[in-house]
Amino acid sequence: MDTTLLHSGLVIDGLGGPAFPGHVIIRGDRIDAVLRVGEATPETARVVDASGRVIAPGFIDMHSHADWQLPLEDHSELLSGMLEQGVTTVVGGNCGISPAPLRRETLGRLHDFASIARDQPFDYDWESFAEYLEQMEDRRPALNLSELVGHSSLRYAGSDTARGPMPPAELSRCLDQLSQSLEEGACGLSFGLGYDPGMYSSLEELQAFCQAAADADATATVHLKAYSSISPCYPLTTPEAHNVRALREMLDVARRTGVRLQLSHFIFVGRRSWRSVERCLEMVDAARREGLDVMIDAYPYTCGNTTIHAPFPYWFLAAIPGAYQSRLARARLRIELEIGFRLVGFIYSDFQVMDAGVEGWEELNGLTIAEIAREWKTSPFDAMLTLAERSKGATTMLFHSYSGEAQNEHALETVLGHEACLFETDVIVKRGGHPNPAALGTFPRILGPLVRERRLFDLETAVHRMTGASAERFGMRDRGVLAPGKAADIVIFDPVRICDTPPEGKQPAGRPHGIAHVFVNGQHAVK
Repeated sequence: MDTTLLHSGLVIDGLGGPAFPGHVIIRGDRIDAVLRVGEATPETARVVDASGRVIAPGFIDMHSHADWQLPLEDHSELLSGMLEQGVTTVVGGNCGISPAPLRRETLGRLHDFASIARDQPFDYDWESFAEYLEQMEDRRPALNLSELVGHSSLRYAGSDTARGPMPPAELSRCLDQLSQSLEEGACGLSFGLGYDPGMYSSLEELQAFCQAAADADATATVHLKAYSSISPCYPLTTPEAHNVRALREMLDVARRTGVRLQLSHFIFVGRRSWRSVERCLEMVDAARREGLDVMIDAYPYTCGNTTIHAPFPYWFLAAIPGAYQSRLARARLRIELEIGFRLVGFIYSDFQVMDAGVEGWEELNGLTIAEIAREWKTSPFDAMLTLAERSKGATTMLFHSYSGEAQNEHALETVLGHEACLFETDVIVKRGGHPNPAALGTFPRILGPLVRERRLFDLETAVHRMTGASAERFGMRDRGVLAPGKAADIVIFDPVRICDTPPEGKQPAGRPHGIAHVFVNGQHAVK
């Protein structure tokens, strides 16, 4: 069996303890030994010199959408940016959408919803969650996958009701599918409450799903209904800030069910929402003091990817496609967006196209809605609606002013520095278009600028949150830690040089610096 000696590095084992000079021995796909300097090392033909570098467990992207690329034949090329920043394991199925389970009669709905995350169509050679996991294992993907089962996918598989309350029989069928998927290997349940159909689900339905997850001792991850002070998911007359209300509702569901709750991409969208960061974190802290198992996660950038439909209200989405042609609907939408953007603190130049999603419109990738409007000699509102209509909502966007902006990242750093915060990318990766910087630099940015310059936490804490703590959160017993018998997922990086290459002007983000080697299951994936 092949043996590799990682020699003379600074070992950070992922458990949160202090680093120490040492060596790591890989035998096959497992860690054979972790030794301190001075202990005898075996002779081996393969030696990797780790002098002056850190030896750490492979990083876990605990909120990923890479599961929609992994079934593709060329996924290793498509996801190379993940490997190059040290990611060895992704947690997929987030935001309510997982590739399984499915039902052939409603596969079209799942397929259409997944268009935002999917790069190219692929064959769905499975129906149950177990069949999906077997297919993925047979394909030997370049990254390890731990998969959540999505609430929206469960609705598509178990219900004929497109939106809103399900008849009791359909709800029961969905809950049975949830329990079965968890038994078959799903690492938890995910919600996408800012998207159709999740945004139409009642609190009673969410509670029923969370109770089933709690009964199975599974984590529930939640894309909340709102991340801004004003949102499409609640009436403008709601007395409480929408993001505060959305958080309160899910914390109350956790109180009633006892479910282990993971609050996905804990962000504050729009300039007028940043001021609520302390209040929302206080709510999380209060719940944790009560004994609720609640944690949050975030990425280290002030932009995030989503669909072009994200700012549109319930009523307009429900009336698509006819709403695009209705003068009355367009006029109402224009007024509501104008008021909403002012109240939230958005401007059209905050909305940047990642992938237009329309053949022949690739030149729009990387432009803001304001820039497109100037090119088309129309209003930003009309430009946005034209894009949404022509792409059938498939346009992917980078929305800026998430938890801050240049020279003002207080809200972002307050979240990242919180003791209950894990790290994620939340990226949508496609072979064309303007990339989300998180797809290339999330973990190097945290280990570099945020540790070295901003000193939000020490290096051992940062590594622990992106390895051992994330593995524990989703029940991964053999990953996230450097110890004998564990999977040989390992990153070797230079703690002085590691950093991202952020976007600059119209120049997109580039490859990171300081990652020297990455091993996935003992295989040398990056060098």
